[in-house]
Amino acid sequence: MNQLNAATLANLQPPADLEVFAASHLPERVIQFGEGNFLRAFVDWMIHRLNKQGLFNGRIVVVQPIADGLAGSINEQDGLYTLLLRGLQAGRIVEQKELISSVSRGINPYTDWAACLACAENPAIEFVVSNTTEAGIIYDPADRPDKLPPVSFPGKLTVYLYHRFQHFQGEAAKGMVILPCELIERNGEQLQAIVLRLAREWGLPAAFAAWVSEHNTFVNTLVDRVVTGYPREEAGELEQYLGYQDRLLTTGELFHLWVIEGPAALAERLPFAKTGLNVIWTNDMSPYRTRKVRILNGAHTASVPVAYLYGLEAVKEMMDHPVMGKFIRQVIWEEIVPSINLDREMLSDFAGSVIERFENPFIKHYLLSILLNSSAKFKTRNLPSLLAYYQQNGVLSEKLVFSLAALITVYKDGVIDGSAMKAQRAAGEFIMKDDLPTLEFCAAAWRDYDGSAQSAAKVAQAILGNTGIWGTDLTAVPGLTPMIAAYLYDICEHGIQATVAQLVE
Repeated sequence: MNQLNAATLANLQPPADLEVFAASHLPERVIQFGEGNFLRAFVDWMIHRLNKQGLFNGRIVVVQPIADGLAGSINEQDGLYTLLLRGLQAGRIVEQKELISSVSRGINPYTDWAACLACAENPAIEFVVSNTTEAGIIYDPADRPDKLPPVSFPGKLTVYLYHRFQHFQGEAAKGMVILPCELIERNGEQLQAIVLRLAREWGLPAAFAAWVSEHNTFVNTLVDRVVTGYPREEAGELEQYLGYQDRLLTTGELFHLWVIEGPAALAERLPFAKTGLNVIWTNDMSPYRTRKVRILNGAHTASVPVAYLYGLEAVKEMMDHPVMGKFIRQVIWEEIVPSINLDREMLSDFAGSVIERFENPFIKHYLLSILLNSSAKFKTRNLPSLLAYYQQNGVLSEKLVFSLAALITVYKDGVIDGSAMKAQRAAGEFIMKDDLPTLEFCAAAWRDYDGSAQSAAKVAQAILGNTGIWGTDLTAVPGLTPMIAAYLYDICEHGIQATVAQLVE
C-alpha cells in the first residue's frame, strides 16, 4: 500500500465519504510552532476549511518545537494527513473524514534553523500559531540569542521576530499576529511579556521592543477539542478503507471551540465564522473561560471521585450508568449551571454539548487519569460553584458537597508511597496522585476515624479547615462541616453505591 503524499493523492480514487481538497498551489501564510495531533486536528483543520471556501488561500509552515519531532514525517507526506472526527450530534453518531492539505512542510529547527529564519523574511507569512504544551510558554534564563535555536519557544519566537524586524527594517506593516493555543490563562499576554523580557535581557534594541509592543498583536485564546490522536487499534482497517498508509492519521471529537480575545478587525483576516466554525472573536474571553472551567471541567471533577469509588472506570461508562448518569446530569443542570451568573442560553447550550461529549462512544477517557491532582482541581473548578450556589440560595448544593465528601473519602486508608498514595476502593488498590502535602495531611486526618459519626466530624473539621488545600477555611461556610461529616459517615458505613443512589432519587 502506498504512503500518503502528493503523488499518491494525484492518483487516488478516494472513498465517497473522504473529502479531498488540493492546496499545493497556495502560498505559505502561517508559521506554526508545534506539530502534534492537537494543532493538526484544530487550527490546521480550520485553515483547511477556510481554504476550501476560498476565504484564506494560504498554507502553514510547521516548526517542530523539540529535537525529536515530526517534521520528517510531515515532509515524507508532503504535509498531507487524514483527520477523522466522530461523535454525537443531536443523539446520532456522526463521522467526518477529511484529507487535510493546509500544511506545506515541516522544519526541524535543530538541523535547519536557517529555514525557520527564512520564513521571517517572507512578507506573506503574517501569522504565528503555537501549541508547545502548558510548559512551553516559560521564561528560561539560560536561553541565549546566539544559541541556535534557543531552547524555549519564547526564545525561538524572540529570535524569529528580531530577524523579521531587522530584515524589514522595523516596518510597522510587517508585524505579526501571534495566536498561542497553550492551555494557560492569558496565554498571549504571558508570551509577549517573556519575549519583551528576553529582548531586554539580551540587549536587543529598544526599537525592537517598541516594534513588538506596537506592531505585533499577541491575542489571548481558549481552545477546546478532545483530540484522540493516532488510532492505533483501528489504523490498519482505516488505511485499507482509505487506500493509502498515513502515519499522521489523527482522530478527534466533532466539538470544537476557539475563543480569541483580540481586535475585531482580525476576524476579517481570519474569517472562521463565515465557514460555520465555532470560533468566537471577543474583547473579553473571561465568560467563556468561566463557562468551560465551571461546567466542562467542573462536571468531570465533581463526578469522577464518586464514580471511581463506585467502581466505574471511564466517562462513557459513567454516563450510561443508571445511577451515576443521573448524578452527573443533576449536578450539571441543578447545581453548576444555576450557580454561574452568565447568560442562561449560553450556559445551557454549552452544558448540553458537554453531556453529548461525555457520551461520545469513540473516546475512552479513564476516570483515574481525571482524578489526578483532584484537590487543586476542586478548588478552582467546583468550589466557586459550591460557594456561589450557597450565596444565591442560602442552602448548600447537595451533590457538589457530596462530591467533595467523595474526594475526601478517596484519601481514606491511603498509604504514602514516594510522591503518591496507595489508596483503596471496593474494587481494589489504586495509585492516587496529588499534591504530596495534601496526601500526607488527609491520610493523617483519616487516622482519627473509628467508625463513629463523631470521628467523621473530626475528619471533616480537620480537612475542611486546611487553608493550604482550599485557599480558605471551609469550616467557616455555614452547615458545610456537618453536611460533609454526615456524607463521610454514610459512605464509610453504608457504601458509596447506596449513598449516591439515595441522593439522586
